[in-house]
Amino acid sequence: WPADTPLEVMLGAVLTQNTSWANVEKAIKNLKQKRLLRLERLYGLSHKRLSWLIRPAGYYNLKAKRLKNLLAFLIASYRGDLKEMRRKRTGNLRRQLLSINGIGPETADSILLYALEKPVFVVDAYTKRIFLRHGFIKPDADYQELQGIFMRNLKKQVKLFNQYHALLVRLGKEFCLKRKPKCDICPLKEDK
Repeated sequence: WPADTPLEVMLGAVLTQNTSWANVEKAIKNLKQKRLLRLERLYGLSHKRLSWLIRPAGYYNLKAKRLKNLLAFLIASYRGDLKEMRRKRTGNLRRQLLSINGIGPETADSILLYALEKPVFVVDAYTKRIFLRHGFIKPDADYQELQGIFMRNLKKQVKLFNQYHALLVRLGKEFCLKRKPKCDICPLKEDK
């Protein structure tokens, strides 16, 4: 995950909802240029100011609200101490994150894996598309079902989950495209 701090990872996990990473980078760059990548500074910003700064990430009013919800949680539950947060049990942390308005399973799991270094596999649209096209899941498979495949069959290691997810993202971006997939040159293609 391209970020300098766990807080930046958390912000990126929210900002990347329904947008490309290139747009998230622009929003984070705005926050960095204003030296606002500190929990207290971000929390102290008005909704209007935060919205304006993250505008490149799209849905900026909604995402500003979601960021404020996350920041309020971090302050109320952990006094902003992410090291204390990291010491908590993964299951409890996941439930807490999912209770925050605007944080769904993919965002929560991205925070757990990439910011807090917890062994939780992140499922995204690339993962679902790849596994569906290769016949590993049915079209109606939900997040939990797909995540369970990885959690049951891989060693529960942060580095492994990080690497595996990164490889799936790369495969999805380069070969298993939403439109016009490159199945004939897919590295997963079985030779007949």
